[in-house]
Amino acid sequence: MLKIGVLVSGGGTNLQAIIDAVENNTITNTSISFVISNNPNAYALERARKHNIDAKCISPKSFETREQFNEALIDTINSYHVDLIVLAGFLVIVPSKLIKQYENKIINIHPSLIPSFCGTGYYGLKVHEGVLERGVKITGATVHFVDEGTDTGPIILQKAVEVKDDDTSEVLQKRVMEEAEWKILPEAIDLISNGRIAVVNNKVKKVSL
Repeated sequence: MLKIGVLVSGGGTNLQAIIDAVENNTITNTSISFVISNNPNAYALERARKHNIDAKCISPKSFETREQFNEALIDTINSYHVDLIVLAGFLVIVPSKLIKQYENKIINIHPSLIPSFCGTGYYGLKVHEGVLERGVKITGATVHFVDEGTDTGPIILQKAVEVKDDDTSEVLQKRVMEEAEWKILPEAIDLISNGRIAVVNNKVKKVSL
């Protein structure tokens, strides 16, 4: 049984996709041990509590230094002895110490197709005064392992999503979540829980069972 912990900052729609997939056995051999948010008002915490999952807020604002926050976050995570950490919209820089301790055991959902679209932007596109830049026809989402670079860890899954001419940022965000994020994040967790992938030379390889 793969024990996972989920780190979130906001509403927790990706968290809900994971919870639903665990409960309906789309994700198998997996249990959710905890949900941690840096934001005390994150609705993701309420989502967790509704499903009897331990939910905690650990906010940088509660500590005098970032180092103290990092240590508190790491100590709390370690207390659960999880096998995998899932970043599901966690808007805090993950401590280097945690990444080293959980090498190839932290995954992230990134709202664009990397490495083509990394860093700043909106689903791989630029937004000016609420209007999406035109010319790019495809965006999507990526699930990848977390390393100490920025969006540079081994890619597990990607899914492309069409950018339509009349899309607003809100419409595109909803489509990317529904068509990509909520599908490939649970799928990636299920692959890991069933030993279907391995990291070899910093690339994800499928494992034949």
